[in-house]
Amino acid sequence: MPAFHVIDGAVARDVITSAPSEILEIVRDTYLQHSRGDTVNPDSYFLRFPENPGARIIALPAHLGGEAPVSGLKWIASYPENVRHNLPRASAVLLLNDAETGYPFACLEASRISAARTAASAALAVETLAPDDAPRTVLFVGAGVIGRTVSDFLAARGLNVRECLVHDHVDSYAEKFATYAAEAHGWRARAVSEIDAALATADLVVLATTAPAPWLSDGQPLLPDQLILNLSLRDIHPTVMIKCHNVLDDIDHCLTAQTSPHLTETEYGTRDFIDGTLADVLRGKVILDRDRPTVFSPFGLGVLDLAVGCHIYRTALESGRATEVPNFIPELTRW
Repeated sequence: MPAFHVIDGAVARDVITSAPSEILEIVRDTYLQHSRGDTVNPDSYFLRFPENPGARIIALPAHLGGEAPVSGLKWIASYPENVRHNLPRASAVLLLNDAETGYPFACLEASRISAARTAASAALAVETLAPDDAPRTVLFVGAGVIGRTVSDFLAARGLNVRECLVHDHVDSYAEKFATYAAEAHGWRARAVSEIDAALATADLVVLATTAPAPWLSDGQPLLPDQLILNLSLRDIHPTVMIKCHNVLDDIDHCLTAQTSPHLTETEYGTRDFIDGTLADVLRGKVILDRDRPTVFSPFGLGVLDLAVGCHIYRTALESGRATEVPNFIPELTRW
């Protein structure tokens, strides 16, 4: 029985930032493992509040099979009003459970893990769905932690950025993000207030907003070979989704909770607008033409949190940065 350890957010951040490509490879392997059916990833459970409908806390249980099986649960809170107080919107913890006994053996600060697995998924989608070395104009819509972490992973993977555009409903947030992208990644970056003009020039669009309902509609300009990372899931109207190539991380998960893919299925009564999953493209089972925009919609699978969390746990343990909690479970014998 392993001892119980706590891993704080500073340690998790250090492990992630020291080797982002390793996180991306873990995400790639986990997508493929999930597509083989060697995982258990049930529906997420949403705790909502009638007096505060924008806030929610979500439970993501998951199990990874294979040679080193492990189970666990991410418990992540999303409170959009936090940003008014200069607090990050999301906070989270991840519990790891021994696959043989079920006993918990670690608790990790998981807001970094959640952002990193989302960003790694986004970078993997760029490399898989738009594998082009030509310079690109990248548009970030939403200047928060997720967008910033995506920029870190794209820079770490050497994306050739011609220009970085940042749009946010709060101009000062967009300006801070643009300054960060210029200083941290050496990108030519600027804040933009006119979203349509930016959409008309961007090769890659990263949607990382808190929008509760679609705003990207038919009248707005998109490019035929544009890749749109629909990370916040609810920005794109069904009339746009139906005209694009659509790649998801998990079809059944994405077609829930009023996401853009879910709204599109409801509106048109079909799943025919879905080309396949990212794992399908990675395996060569799905090949996309560049005749229209491609939208990648990742629901955010608990198995990704679990895989990245296990990597951080093992690294922290090996480097002596995991904090043991003696007697966390006081009785390990029945009699």
